[in-house]
Amino acid sequence: MISVVIPLLNESNLVTPLIEEVLLYLKKTGDDFEIVCVDDGSTDSTLQKLLDFREKHSELKVVSLSRNFGLQPALTAGLDFAKGDFVVMMDGDFQDPPEQIPVLVNKIKESKADIITAVRERRNEKLGRKIYTDIFHRIFSNITEGKQIANAGNFCIVNKKAHQAILRFSERNRYLPGIRNFIGFKHEFILYNRPDRLKGEAKMSRKKLFALAADAIYSFSKWPIKACLYVGLIGVFIFLGAIVYTLVSKKLDFAPIGWSSMFLAVCFFGSVQLTFLGLIGEYVYRIFKEVQNRPVYFISDIYE
Repeated sequence: MISVVIPLLNESNLVTPLIEEVLLYLKKTGDDFEIVCVDDGSTDSTLQKLLDFREKHSELKVVSLSRNFGLQPALTAGLDFAKGDFVVMMDGDFQDPPEQIPVLVNKIKESKADIITAVRERRNEKLGRKIYTDIFHRIFSNITEGKQIANAGNFCIVNKKAHQAILRFSERNRYLPGIRNFIGFKHEFILYNRPDRLKGEAKMSRKKLFALAADAIYSFSKWPIKACLYVGLIGVFIFLGAIVYTLVSKKLDFAPIGWSSMFLAVCFFGSVQLTFLGLIGEYVYRIFKEVQNRPVYFISDIYE
């Protein structure tokens, strides 16, 4: 059995053709299947269109969250309710092509892999969004401790073993592509071209994308703390060099006149300290969120 998990937020323009196409390509696999759609607190007619579609197609399961919790919690809710032997995760904006679902299914069966990730070979998106997304993937793949696949989002298929491993994670600030790589197992990939949105605006705003990138980096890399350490050590060596220079200059009677150099040094190190305090504050905030142990999401209704 194949489960397809799709989070949706205010996608009333796309939801019907999206589910129809997912249904079409799932039937081509020849396997039993279910589609788990998670309505992430939509304020338009997305939920109603899902329920209308469900009246004709019993394979559709709808999970309605009590409010908008975000993409990663919505995906988590779908994973919690998915019952398939293989689980496909995909975005609900039609940028993860449904025609790739049979490709993923065939690949995971033939290769005996535990995880097949769909890697974006080409992205047909707005230039600005494409640039900072590519920058994030390059940085993230180079600074994380484990091996990360560049240009890979949520679109993938996992078997039962990998699915259960992902469900064991209880962290609140989560980044599922990072978790998917962290668990290990046999991991392969396919290449596909990611199209632009057919209709509407992206629900992941620039602010949300940067917040997600921060969660990914803070959760799977110690690079921010190491950067503090390295810059701090550089500052120490500069300070020691300044002491030696001052002592020598006084001894040889060519000590610098004025306070400009001292003022600039104080401003520089003060700014560095404040920056690092903010960075450490980000870690403290995330620790605080984890200690609170609040649920990742709340469910308003389940239609199955």
